[in-house]
Amino acid sequence: MRKTILTIVSLLIIISSQAQEVFHHISNRTVYDFLDEMANIQFIEINSAYRPYSRKFIAGKLHELDTQREQLNKRQAKDLDFFLKDFNKELKPDKHFKKRFDIFYYKDSLFTFSINPILGVQYFANENGSATHWWNGLEAFTTIGKHLGIYANIRDNHDAEFLSNPNYVNQRPGANYKGNGDYSEMRGGITWSWKWGSFGLIKDHFIWGNNYNGANIFSGRTPSFGQIYLSLKPVKWFEFKYVHGWLISEVVDSTRSYYYTNESGTHYRQVYHPKYIAANLFTFTPFEKFNASFGNSIVYADLGVFPTYLIPFAFFKSIDHTVNHGNDNQNSQMFFDFSSRQIKNLHLYTTLFFDELSTSRMFDKDQHSNFYSWKIGGRLSNLPFRNISFTAEYTRTNPLTYQHPVPTLQFTSNKYNLGYYAKDNNQEIYLAVEAKPIRGLWIQASFLYIQKGPDYSYLEGKDRWGLAFMESVEWENSTFRLDARYEIINDAFIFAGYRFSNISGNDMDNYTHPLWHGKTNTFSAGLNFGF
Repeated sequence: MRKTILTIVSLLIIISSQAQEVFHHISNRTVYDFLDEMANIQFIEINSAYRPYSRKFIAGKLHELDTQREQLNKRQAKDLDFFLKDFNKELKPDKHFKKRFDIFYYKDSLFTFSINPILGVQYFANENGSATHWWNGLEAFTTIGKHLGIYANIRDNHDAEFLSNPNYVNQRPGANYKGNGDYSEMRGGITWSWKWGSFGLIKDHFIWGNNYNGANIFSGRTPSFGQIYLSLKPVKWFEFKYVHGWLISEVVDSTRSYYYTNESGTHYRQVYHPKYIAANLFTFTPFEKFNASFGNSIVYADLGVFPTYLIPFAFFKSIDHTVNHGNDNQNSQMFFDFSSRQIKNLHLYTTLFFDELSTSRMFDKDQHSNFYSWKIGGRLSNLPFRNISFTAEYTRTNPLTYQHPVPTLQFTSNKYNLGYYAKDNNQEIYLAVEAKPIRGLWIQASFLYIQKGPDYSYLEGKDRWGLAFMESVEWENSTFRLDARYEIINDAFIFAGYRFSNISGNDMDNYTHPLWHGKTNTFSAGLNFGF
């Protein structure tokens, strides 16, 4: 195992071409939204089936736009200039450009280093009470030579209320509370890149699947976890992603747990079962501005880091049938994503996630409930009005999708679902109108309607087939939101929002924080620097 990894790294070091890679986190959405808009109006091409993008990739796309500056409208040109204050760090050979504020930045022909603080606070208030979330930390990145990238981000968080929970149906990032509302998050990694690919060891979030309101392949909502990743783009029409991750099971292994005694007494040391994931995503571009992606993944345990799941291009379910012949299988998945920007100003997409697929049950009227999640949507950008976009998205997820009867094989990390934030047996409609009237100002009005049916997770060890979709509505959320934010300087925001929610149902306590029970008018505001 160790020799295999060392061999791979050695081969990558031999490759010579100019590139370095550090990732731009998925929570800093402004530049992602800008690139999406530019792709929708056909000024650039991107593969939005995965995120995050690297700083090098973003800088390259901004440079493409700079060569088409005469086609941009006034607001778009100002946005471009604003983002280049940051990403010219990747494009310019020195520091002699109009640069963003950094507490420290250094660059020479060999070495680049940047460090900035992270500070933020957000306040919520409605008829049920109030809550505050604040955070602070540091982020930094460096590149050395032509290939090596290193980045780190550490932040402490405090919630006056425990707003994150694996069961809550919202898109707040997963939090591992210490017991008093505090939790911390460390992200970062080391990468080696070349002209047509990159390889690295990182701890970070990632999203797979086109969406504007929650991906249903990998949502990026779980606390970040350690992973080996591989990215290849040898030709314009093909791209490949691979991840092998060390998930956190939070399932106690009693055979490895133990008692110990020290001066303060006798204590019990709990040890979790190890748990892993391997996943790949193949993207083909058969036509200009059309991407077809497919891939598969497997959550596995009880084997240690298994060599055949380190084969990036493998079909993991087939391997599982050999490795666990005669035993219960591991937990495998398959997924597809299609994205079209062939009509100018319009992005159309659909994603299919299969947790369990059987052609024999597909046409059986009594056993027709394959475990899948399906998303379809579209966004119209800058048509018929400049700087305005319209979004519509529908998601349906069948019962027991993302669920597994074996606790160590659940499609989770730290108990948070790796896939769709609403888990299984639900349907969602999402509509939004977004305006960017001036540089840095974003205003959005949105409507969300989501229903969840009965929870069938108690059916462990019982017949799980033929369950009716949404047999009854056990939880319902109807929410109208009006949100605004303004980016004062790069990565420094002020933001505010209003939301009217009507949340009800027998499972309201399980799926919703008490602050949003029933009909509520919630006002929120905050500011932040860094992510």
